[in-house]
Amino acid sequence: MEEIGRLNVADYFPVFRLLDPQGIRRAMKIYFSKLSDIFYGIIDQRLKSEASSVASNDVLDALLNLTKEDNHEWSFRHVFGGDRHNVQHSGVGNGRVDKQPKNNGKARRELQEVLGKDGIVQESDISKLPYLQSVVKETLRLHPPGPLLLPHKAQADVEICGFTVPKNSQVLVNAWAIGRDPNTWTNPNAFVPERFQGSEIDVKGRDFEVIPFGSGRRMCPGMPLAHRMVHLMLASLLHSFDWKLEDGLKPEDMDMSEKFGITLQKAKPLRAIPIRI
Repeated sequence: MEEIGRLNVADYFPVFRLLDPQGIRRAMKIYFSKLSDIFYGIIDQRLKSEASSVASNDVLDALLNLTKEDNHEWSFRHVFGGDRHNVQHSGVGNGRVDKQPKNNGKARRELQEVLGKDGIVQESDISKLPYLQSVVKETLRLHPPGPLLLPHKAQADVEICGFTVPKNSQVLVNAWAIGRDPNTWTNPNAFVPERFQGSEIDVKGRDFEVIPFGSGRRMCPGMPLAHRMVHLMLASLLHSFDWKLEDGLKPEDMDMSEKFGITLQKAKPLRAIPIRI
């Protein structure tokens, strides 16, 4: 993640691409090779477990089941077009735990009211959890996964707010700054999910006040999946566990500084301990 997010001189001066002066391409080959070995090991282990009829009933099992032909050995050609690279690249997940205990408790109470104490979170329940949705919106406003959206290119000279953008200029949209604009948001650096309650502003690209996934034809194609999964995972984590910070750290003392990579990351990783409710 850090290598992908590094400023690469060869991106701006194509003459250096073959030379790879910063060694980024060479490093990425090594890292991807290591990742492939890990993923292949997981896939091979799962294939061997078929013989003992041990099934996990997860996404990987579902993908592998689709590749089974004629009840013989496993084949990746049928569904994935040649090899298992497509299997190992098919899934991604993400989640956050709120540093504000009062917001955490309010979201948990909402979950208990909707699901009961022992209910299991289903995707269909998310529409009944407006405060949880507000927590996700506020998190994406303050901490967009991609602080700079994918580069855009001006197809013609255009004037925006008194500035002329020449044709063929590369344009980077700062979604991080948009979400913290004091002209749009009251107390923009504070985590206040309540600001979205009763508001029609959403994060799906229709409201330019907060566009963590971009907007228009070049917005993130994974937005529908990410939007569903983040809500589902956060609801499951809050409903199933209580959480405490490691080493007695107080929520107000958490280091929320960030560092830039291909996605926005906490400079100091969060270490939280789940406690079964």
